[in-house]
Amino acid sequence: MNQQNRITFDQPLEFRVTRPMACPYLDKAMEQRLAADIGSVPNQHDTLAKAGFRRVENWVYKPICQGCNACLPIRIPSGDGELGQLQISRNQRRVINRNKDLKRNILPNIATPEHYDLFSRYLNSRHHDGQMADMDEQAYTDMVASSPIKTVLVEYQDGEDTIGVMILDLQDDGLSAVYSFFDPDHDHRSMGTYMVLDAAALAYDMDLPYLYLGYYIKASRKMQYKSRFKPAQILSNGNWQAL
Repeated sequence: MNQQNRITFDQPLEFRVTRPMACPYLDKAMEQRLAADIGSVPNQHDTLAKAGFRRVENWVYKPICQGCNACLPIRIPSGDGELGQLQISRNQRRVINRNKDLKRNILPNIATPEHYDLFSRYLNSRHHDGQMADMDEQAYTDMVASSPIKTVLVEYQDGEDTIGVMILDLQDDGLSAVYSFFDPDHDHRSMGTYMVLDAAALAYDMDLPYLYLGYYIKASRKMQYKSRFKPAQILSNGNWQAL
């Protein structure tokens, strides 16, 4: 990206506009995306990510909904509250302490039946009416394994039981949280919050300044948790600024 926040590429990239569909976050709103296949040009991913694009399989996309710009790319600084710039609240510190017994494994982005079973139970419990509710094992495998860039799985185990998984992309300036899921029987652990905090700590350990959390929509209850990580930044009018 140059100094005027314009995206430039060494070779042409073909963008497409998707058909309008119901927005999964705002009632009575329609979603439309600008998308491009970067399967043959993975080196262009990081430039697009800094400009607010997200990755799904070999594609990157960005909302371009008519009359709406509610989706704001959001990122948080890396660290664990003691190291780095991330500020940890008292409640978040309790979440970290509550999960100190978990074992973290960093794995290649290979889909397994065990992870798919956990993914299915998570969707059935938390997002049974969402866009991903009908994903079968092949669709899950594609989500995990079809990546043109460096992608890892971060697995969390309670003894021998896997209770959480996070899909992370590696960028030159941070980690990007693609998707996460966890065992709904472990609500007391607040695994969603914990995995974000741990990913921020992992980014710091890798000398990366940011953890990207996708999009933030102020009016969406599902997105409110992202504003609890401070100091968060949003991309607005081509510039990253404090939320």
